[in-house]
Amino acid sequence: MGRQLVPLTLDNLSDLPKRCRGCVFWELDPVSGEAAMSAGRSDVEKEAWISAVLLEWGSCGRVVYVDEVPAGFVLYAPPAYVPRSFAFPTSPVSPDAVQLMTAFLLPQFRGQGLGRVMVQAVAKDLLRRGFKAIEVFGDARWKEPACLMPAEHLLAVGFKTVRPHPRHPRLRLELRSTVSWREDMERALDQLLGAVHGKEPALRPL
Repeated sequence: MGRQLVPLTLDNLSDLPKRCRGCVFWELDPVSGEAAMSAGRSDVEKEAWISAVLLEWGSCGRVVYVDEVPAGFVLYAPPAYVPRSFAFPTSPVSPDAVQLMTAFLLPQFRGQGLGRVMVQAVAKDLLRRGFKAIEVFGDARWKEPACLMPAEHLLAVGFKTVRPHPRHPRLRLELRSTVSWREDMERALDQLLGAVHGKEPALRPL
């Protein structure tokens, strides 16, 4: 099974699930987001947001492919680029952290270790860029895929609660903790990232 993890750009934005391509839950404040959805211009707003972040800050997402089929994605950015984050009761995100906005895997690709790989890929990218941590608003009552990630899953892949809340706790992953990840997971991630640049043809199943 060949797996690849590539940066999200305007060129592969169409590979995101349809409902995610036009979702601006995080990219706009609540009022602007509702207006964009009502006017049918959320797709345009999404493209504009990604373009602006790429130009001003750099890579802000990854798309996962399994045998060249889009399997999921992850999106992240500094909180200054994420207006919705300021509406949460556990905000703001710490100034030394980048916000993990959302991640999603299609049902047929779940349970294969891809969720952990995506989190690790984000951590490695940000560590190389000089950031100290990733923070995310979790959903403690998560029941189905949505714009927020389940708090339980985030805790399982290494995040710690920094501001508790019955519904939307804010969680944090210290990037220096990546050195304690299991060696085999680290090696698998290196192979996955290497495959993007043609160094490895495929990643063995985790």
